[in-house]
Amino acid sequence: MAKENVHNTEQKILKFAELEFLTKGFDGARTTSIAKAAGVTHAMLHYYFRTKELLFERFIEKKMSEIAPLMTCMIGNDDLPLIERIREAVSLHFDFVMNNPELPRFLINEILPHPDRCESFVSNISDILTSFDTLQQEVNEASSKGELEHFNVLMLFQSILSMNVFPALMSGLILGVLEQKGLNSHDYMALRKSENIEMIMRRITKKASL
Repeated sequence: MAKENVHNTEQKILKFAELEFLTKGFDGARTTSIAKAAGVTHAMLHYYFRTKELLFERFIEKKMSEIAPLMTCMIGNDDLPLIERIREAVSLHFDFVMNNPELPRFLINEILPHPDRCESFVSNISDILTSFDTLQQEVNEASSKGELEHFNVLMLFQSILSMNVFPALMSGLILGVLEQKGLNSHDYMALRKSENIEMIMRRITKKASL
């Protein structure tokens, strides 16, 4: 079998595995359903991934590989000032969460309760955590020059994560309130994104009032 065909088949299986895991969780997901949706035999699915556990791990790795560039775009881009890189990171991460609205709830329900999965998850984002040290050095230097307010990179990352993930976690309730107020979800999400970016920019560009 040609390498291109192998890659295409793997990606197709992963695509439908993602839908199955996100909607049904690990325990509820069925490899037979994934194989049928992907248009392959059950035997072929196991040929590529052997077990449901391995397929689950590959799915997690895939999603983490999509998240990593969103946060590391703050580092290593000399064409943009640090402040603009952070603005872009907040924007890109918000868009990613809105395009993957089931992922935050999935991580809470399927990763956090399982120590082994948590360990694997942390391993997958280790490059991001390591890059925080480099970014913190850049923040320290920029702060000493008066170019921005000093901040802890890890704390800022958590703030970005919290503000961007909340609308996805509470989407059912939020959308219900919007309907009562005659607002549409698209306009709300655009405003929420703008507000999140504004709050992060204020934190790093001016001193907070005491």
